[in-house]
Order: sequence, then C-alpha cells, then structure tokens
Amino acid sequence: MKFLNYISIFAVPTAILIILLYGIFERKNVFDIFLKGANDGIKMVIKIFPTLVGLFLAIGALSSSGILDFIINLIKLVLNFAKIPAEIMPLAILRPISGSGSIAVATDLMKKFGVDSLIGLMVGTIMGSTETTLYTIAVYTSSVNIKKIRFILFAALAADLTGMIVSVAIWRILLRIF
Repeated sequence: MKFLNYISIFAVPTAILIILLYGIFERKNVFDIFLKGANDGIKMVIKIFPTLVGLFLAIGALSSSGILDFIINLIKLVLNFAKIPAEIMPLAILRPISGSGSIAVATDLMKKFGVDSLIGLMVGTIMGSTETTLYTIAVYTSSVNIKKIRFILFAALAADLTGMIVSVAIWRILLRIF
C-alpha cells in the first residue's frame, strides 16, 4: 500500500518533468505551448458556459420543485411489478442529468440503508455503470456546434437505462432476492 502511495505522490511531478524533457529534446517552446493550450481552454469554457448555466438551473428547478416525488408516485406500480426499489428512483432520474446531484442522492441512500444493503449495492453499481448523459452530451455537442442530438441522446439514455436495469437484476440474482 505504501508503494502505491509513493507512486501517487510522484506521478504528477514525474509527468511534468517528462513533458519538459520531451519539449527540450524536441526543441519546442514548452511555455508558449502551455499558454496556447490554456488560452484554448478558456475559450472553450466561455463557449460552453451558457449551456452549463442552463443545465444547473434546470437541475435546481427539478430538485426543488417536488417533481421527482411526483414521477416516482406515477410509476410505483411498474416498479413494484419489476421488483425495482422505489428508493433508488431519485438516483435513476438524476444520474443522467447531474453528477453532483446523483452523488448527493447516492451518498444519502448509502447513509440511510448502508453500503452493504441491497439498495446500497444497487446504488453503487448504478453509479459505476451509468453516466451523466445529458451533461456530457450538452457540453460536448455545444463545444463543437452539433445541433441535432436526438440519435446520440436516444442511444446514451438507452445505455443508461440498460445499466440501471442490469444493476438491479445482477444484485437480485447474486443475492437471490426475487
């Protein structure tokens, strides 16, 4: 374990040293290249900033409006039939939208039910097998000016749904709880 700790301590300085040595070897002006990259990064942040503000506003409205509870109550019969715990549904709904929101929900669920409980295991697996799809699509497509995203969105949300369903099914099978 100490060996991994040493590696993690020296990883970043070693990477910087390798980059500097490579730049010297190739006779490149490393500092000017760094400044150009930083400038390009700032331009990208400015370009995607309106998209991020819109997403954060939508997430805040969704979280504080009570619509999550309303949606969960609407689909409770289907969830009971499919043996999907209703407690994980706030995570399932928020995960494609917000990484920080889904982490907060997952942390709360794990504190409430325990990390080794069925819900805790499902939550951990969902967090590892899904992505903040809407955020990722919004950032990447807005950075390269792609306007038509319906096929990307459909495929990504289908993958998230598959990850969530399989997460529930795998833990039901592994723990033989049906």
